[in-house]
Amino acid sequence: MNPKWVVKEVRPLENYKLLLLFESGEKKIYDCSPLLKYEIFEPLANKAFFDSVYTDGCTTVWNEDIDIDPITLYQDSIPANA
Repeated sequence: MNPKWVVKEVRPLENYKLLLLFESGEKKIYDCSPLLKYEIFEPLANKAFFDSVYTDGCTTVWNEDIDIDPITLYQDSIPANA
C-alpha cells in the first residue's frame, strides 16, 4: 500500500465529516454523509456512533463491520484549511 494513504489520525467533525491526518502529513476532510444512504453505513447516522470512529493504523474504523477504504478516503477528501 502506498503509505501516503495510511490514516494516522482521525477526528469526527460536524455534519458527518472526518478530519484525517495521512502518513504523508496531509490533513484532509472526508464527507461521510453520502454514505448514509447505503444500508451498511446506516449506523453512522447515530451521532454518538459516528463520533466513536478510530484508526486501526491504516484506515478509519467504527466496528468490525464498518470501515472505509483508505484509498477512497484519500482520493475523495478535500484539503483541510490549516
